[in-house]
Amino acid sequence: MYEPSAINFRTLLFFIGVFDTQSFSVVARREGVSVSMISRVILQLEDALGQQLFYRNTRAVIPTEAGRLFISYARAMTEQLSEARIEMQDRALEPAGLIRINAPVFFGQRHIAPWLSELSARYPRLLIELTQTDDYIDPHRDASDVIFRIGTLTDSSFHARVIGTQRYHLVASPGYIKKFGKPEFPAQLNDHKCLVYRGSSGPNRWLFREPAGSWTHYPITALLTSNNAESLLISALSDMGMVLFPDWLIGDSLKKGDLVRLMEGFEVAINTEPQHIAAIYPNARHPPLNVRAVIDYFVEVYGAPLYWQFD
Repeated sequence: MYEPSAINFRTLLFFIGVFDTQSFSVVARREGVSVSMISRVILQLEDALGQQLFYRNTRAVIPTEAGRLFISYARAMTEQLSEARIEMQDRALEPAGLIRINAPVFFGQRHIAPWLSELSARYPRLLIELTQTDDYIDPHRDASDVIFRIGTLTDSSFHARVIGTQRYHLVASPGYIKKFGKPEFPAQLNDHKCLVYRGSSGPNRWLFREPAGSWTHYPITALLTSNNAESLLISALSDMGMVLFPDWLIGDSLKKGDLVRLMEGFEVAINTEPQHIAAIYPNARHPPLNVRAVIDYFVEVYGAPLYWQFD
């Protein structure tokens, strides 16, 4: 008796070949084996399944209803086995050739570019192209293999590997606090000097909530607005005022003590929806080795929790 566990990859390929050509001899010639061997394998498969898969006559081999039902399973199994084999083979290969990375400007400067030297040392045959832009990038149309983006993930037409969640902090320099004190509540914001980032959709909103509470927008009068986060950060470090910035942008300054968190009893944000840091790549059943290697590398580098975050 032919056991179901012995239904192997080659058996399925023989079955699919006979189903498609309706001929034992055509498959035998293509596979370089005898017609009797093909016939024997199909008989063993029928015994294993307990169903007749083909009607045989002198002119053709016609699939039965059971054969027509089994073909979809056979194709799915061989496709999955092929993908598994490719992935296992890839593990023995080395990433090589061009990998095109796209990232937001300041995130790329701080958390992509500093790690490229180590990435290159790990995969010396990899050629890296880094493009930094804050514009929307469509991974299906733009020349990018891996796109690092921060925001709310809603588009299901691409794959995204979430690396972490962006957190915001309201901060000021020790020099500013010495001159003007610390605000304790959002209602006191207009008594302080605020430095606000202005994006393509206008100035960022400053949102506050108590733990488990609802987000509240507190309108502020900005002493300085700018579309350049670096300029605002320099101004904050120079005691000019307070900024509400993401952790990845100010993490180093907080750890060094150059900036201090304010209103720690409140959560702060510029958007009510969680903002995820994710690596996006075109929708593909089997992502290229280069793409997987680069994403895995940065996930390893960033760690969990993300290395720039702290409580």
